[in-house]
Amino acid sequence: MAYLNRARAQALMSEARLDGLILLSPESFYYATAAAAGVATIWRRAGAVAVLVPADSNVAEMAVASDLFMPQFRLNSHIDDVRESPIWVETATIDHASEAILEGSSVQVGHALNSVWEKNGREAGFNRPTTFNPQICYSHIKDALAERGLANVRIGFEASAVSVAEFSLMESVLSGVDLVDASEVIAQLKMVKSQKEIANLRQAVSVAEEGITAVREAIDLGVTRSELAACWNTAIGQSHHGSSLSGSWEYISVGTDPWGGDATVQAGDLVKVDVGCLVDGYTSDTGRTFVVGAASRAQAQLYDALSAGFEAGASLLKPGIALSEVHAATLAAIRAAGIPGYTRGHFGHGLGAGMGSEQWPFIAADSPVTFEPGMVMAFECPLYINGFGGMIVENQLLITDSGHEMMNSLSLQLVEI
Repeated sequence: MAYLNRARAQALMSEARLDGLILLSPESFYYATAAAAGVATIWRRAGAVAVLVPADSNVAEMAVASDLFMPQFRLNSHIDDVRESPIWVETATIDHASEAILEGSSVQVGHALNSVWEKNGREAGFNRPTTFNPQICYSHIKDALAERGLANVRIGFEASAVSVAEFSLMESVLSGVDLVDASEVIAQLKMVKSQKEIANLRQAVSVAEEGITAVREAIDLGVTRSELAACWNTAIGQSHHGSSLSGSWEYISVGTDPWGGDATVQAGDLVKVDVGCLVDGYTSDTGRTFVVGAASRAQAQLYDALSAGFEAGASLLKPGIALSEVHAATLAAIRAAGIPGYTRGHFGHGLGAGMGSEQWPFIAADSPVTFEPGMVMAFECPLYINGFGGMIVENQLLITDSGHEMMNSLSLQLVEI
């Protein structure tokens, strides 16, 4: 099932005066089609795959997929109008009739294969590209636009996935189309999650908390940072939901170096655990802090200040509140609670499927966004001091119709081990 909401897409495109969207990144391709983008996207060059989403939700989408992945696309996607872009990998598709050609031919099987390719529509003189040919992709888009009566209109494209050099070819092939940077529209589209996306993120954070619990239990004098990281990986892999994971990441630090290293746990050390699990590409994000033995006066005061900021910001996490307002309240509370010089660019971010764990929008002073129901965010108040250690207060949350739901269950307190 694809995650793209056509009704929301139509509303956003209407507001931006767009007649359609062209999605180009592998993440957006999967988001709109529910089919894997395939190996031609490994270089992250535009034109390997694409999805055309007309503004009118009653008009069918069109996708361009690699020929190697066409069978999987047809199996997994709801989009019927899919067009091939050949890649470098030689392949063929055979049915029972084609198999008979190969098995029953009196000529060399390699020559018989030519008949199979001709049956599949391969033209004489066909040669595979070095990797893929983006011109073929853009030509398919041009044809699909014309077929839908969208030949000379305003089309938004995922500019964040296109280099300047790549755009010149796209613009040339799609001559007559007013191409507009729609990266922000696409980000707004992905910002509000479907029930399936929310379920992915809920499951991901549940597994992550199993891993955090295992790390907490493994903290002991003499244990190294790498051993705690290995404990995290083992625990999430052994979770009853572990087989659903598509990835994981961890930023665990021990002692006075908040950025990693391989320190050995000593009495009085801070252990910062900032981790995430991925389900179907959707990443969770949670941070917890532990201290070995009783917290020192400085550790307790600094953590209390971060907690005060978290509480102040969390009280504003609800629909209609500006993300910039949450940033201001959080920062003011941390400063008032004992760290007057504290500053931070953002106190959290969107969660979803992308290249990293942090996605737009950000809980930042310059954010133009207000909270909407269905947004899943990470809200965090961290502090990293070289020579002292790292600490973080962070939860994953869902914005509901009336407020928010914290998706975590573990305590946010500074836990003494």
